[in-house]
Amino acid sequence: MAQKVIVRPATINVVRTDENSVKVKKRVAGYARVSTDLEEQQSSYEAQLDYYSTYIKNHEDWIFVGMYSDEGITGTSIKHREGFNQMINDAKQGKMDMIITKSVSRFARNTVDSLCTIRELKQHGVGVYFEKENIDTLDSKGELLITIMSSLAQEESRSISENTIWGKRKSMADGKVSVPYKNFLGYKKGPDGGMVIVPEQAEVVKRIYNLFLQGYSFSYICDELQKNGIKTPAGKEHWERSTIKSILKNEKYKGDAILQKTYTIDFLTKKQAKNNGELPQYTVKDHHPAIISPDIWDQVQVELKKRSAIGASKFTGRYLFSCRIFCGECGGFYGTKVWHSTSPNRKIVWQCNDKFKGEKICKTPHLSENDIKDAYLKALNQFLGLRKEVLNNVQKTIKRLNDIGTLEKKLENQRNDIEILSIAIKEHVEHNKRAAQDQKEYNRHRDELIKKIERAETEYHNIEEQIENRKGQMATLNNFLESLKKQKELITTFEPGIWSQLVDHITVYSRDRIEVQFRDGTTINVNV
Repeated sequence: MAQKVIVRPATINVVRTDENSVKVKKRVAGYARVSTDLEEQQSSYEAQLDYYSTYIKNHEDWIFVGMYSDEGITGTSIKHREGFNQMINDAKQGKMDMIITKSVSRFARNTVDSLCTIRELKQHGVGVYFEKENIDTLDSKGELLITIMSSLAQEESRSISENTIWGKRKSMADGKVSVPYKNFLGYKKGPDGGMVIVPEQAEVVKRIYNLFLQGYSFSYICDELQKNGIKTPAGKEHWERSTIKSILKNEKYKGDAILQKTYTIDFLTKKQAKNNGELPQYTVKDHHPAIISPDIWDQVQVELKKRSAIGASKFTGRYLFSCRIFCGECGGFYGTKVWHSTSPNRKIVWQCNDKFKGEKICKTPHLSENDIKDAYLKALNQFLGLRKEVLNNVQKTIKRLNDIGTLEKKLENQRNDIEILSIAIKEHVEHNKRAAQDQKEYNRHRDELIKKIERAETEYHNIEEQIENRKGQMATLNNFLESLKKQKELITTFEPGIWSQLVDHITVYSRDRIEVQFRDGTTINVNV
């Protein structure tokens, strides 16, 4: 039997052409963006706002619903563009029918963001008109053209990003240092563009370093600064532990500058990563006046490593003796305990933190703060009796530690080996691109080169760490030496500064045997 097709004529959405039909005006919004805060860009930004406001209002069949804008914001991502995101939300709520903007690159330089946004708007019946390219996204050819134009805009962003990065790295190689002064405590930009010390801020930096070397924790230092009404580098009242740590680790405070600590891994998201050897680093020695002496800075780095090894959860550092007194029985730290907390006889004692944690209770005694100070003063005065011998031994040790010429030569050799191996890997890969070869053999040789460079990098970091450790030990001993030279008479009063400079730690075995170890390694036993 032959097929029969029945056609049902369309009866919906018939166009009316009689005189009673009303022509609906299109609601139109404008969007403007510039990517920097420079003065010349500012004038461009204002011109865009004025132009599109007038342009839309001059169309009789358009209703101007407002201008949306972003100033000093990059176009590679829509994440932080408040004006743009507000416009899209308003469009989805039916507040406009069309958006007009200067060009595809002003809208977005990220192809994915651009297309997703345009399709999302199209689902809500909202089109985008790009004046420069004369593209209407509601037109049948619009999306194809947008795909092409967005891709070109994205590649332009890549090119700009690569050129900017190249410029920055060239500046780094030339020793040019860029400093975020608005969020940097202790320095300001001088008339010649160099770093100039701000005295009152420099005192805050010194205070942070001194409190840390006295044994106090990041949290305690934060509280002390807040109590004294001292504001953060960003001008805020509340201090974070991370800010204190950043100040303590920043080499700029000793007058040096390390460049390219981080690098951009994605030009679209601008995501940064720590440079762990992926790119060269540049150290500019004695670049500017120092706030902290190199010896003190090195000493702080040693203390940071020591605390890191202890673990943040164990190190409290709210008291001068925190993490400086050990239990001679289990090796745990002594900590504070409050006795009779609700009575007039309330007192604070120090005892092993792990005393009751194991199956066997530690028999080491509790000590009052005065007990600890008395034990320390007894040991210190005995130690001063050995002053001449100690000074001689410390000076010999410092001289030995200072002899790092052999290590520096090894470091240079490893650096050269890494560079040679890096070149070899690149040449091996390039040769594989140009000429056909056995891929199994190619992969074997490549893996062999990678293993060699990994071993060389490991050895390089080991030598580098040895040098840094020696510098830290020298800094500690130099500080110890200077403090010891000043102590010529019997000491009867406890001074926190001298305690911190001279004593490494105390180990408690019993009330008759308390072992005080000084920073030069000398150990003296006393009782309380």
